[in-house]
Amino acid sequence: MTFENIHACVFDAYGTLFDVHTPVSRLAAQIGEPADALSQLWRQKQLEYTWLRSLMGAHADFWQVTGEALDYAMTRLDIQDSELRDGLMAHYLALDAYSDAAPALTALRAGGRRTAILSNGNPHMLKSAVSSAGLDEHLDDLISVEEAGIYKPHASVYQLAVDRMGVEHPAHICFVSANTWDVQGGAHFGFTALRIERAPVPDDNIPGAPLARITSLEDLPALIA
Repeated sequence: MTFENIHACVFDAYGTLFDVHTPVSRLAAQIGEPADALSQLWRQKQLEYTWLRSLMGAHADFWQVTGEALDYAMTRLDIQDSELRDGLMAHYLALDAYSDAAPALTALRAGGRRTAILSNGNPHMLKSAVSSAGLDEHLDDLISVEEAGIYKPHASVYQLAVDRMGVEHPAHICFVSANTWDVQGGAHFGFTALRIERAPVPDDNIPGAPLARITSLEDLPALIA
């Protein structure tokens, strides 16, 4: 299977290019037994808060949402440590990139495709993550939901990529995400949407379906005709 008339490849950031569990894994010894539970709950509430704020019309940027989600998770697990909290937030600005990210981006650009991130992250968070991971030279643009003032999977966020990449139709963008709800939201919007399977979970029961699934981003360039 190959996809034609793809002018740009746009990637989700958190969970797709960057490992969101990096902060807790780096400080796991300090956290102790509840480390895994903390990381999972932090991520769960982070996403839930983006959806809830979008529905409420009460937007706050992703840095604030990330901190609020961490505060909830620490309270829920009865972890009271302000120094740990500050350390976890600091590490969120320098997440580890997955090992397949740079090779895939390099190959796509060598093949003449523009590359970009479309993310819930605010501009500072994205610049920091990209820089610390050494991906600067592999990306043509960083697109934040802050330009729309609402979070994914709202259509206005996906439209940002169409406008910024200067394509005539969403299908000319290959959109890649590891988050099921995100890749399905992108597919429903009209992107040529592909899911990178970072975890063996089924698609969500919502509109939209990825056109293909890959287990490594390094498989992506071969699918773009």
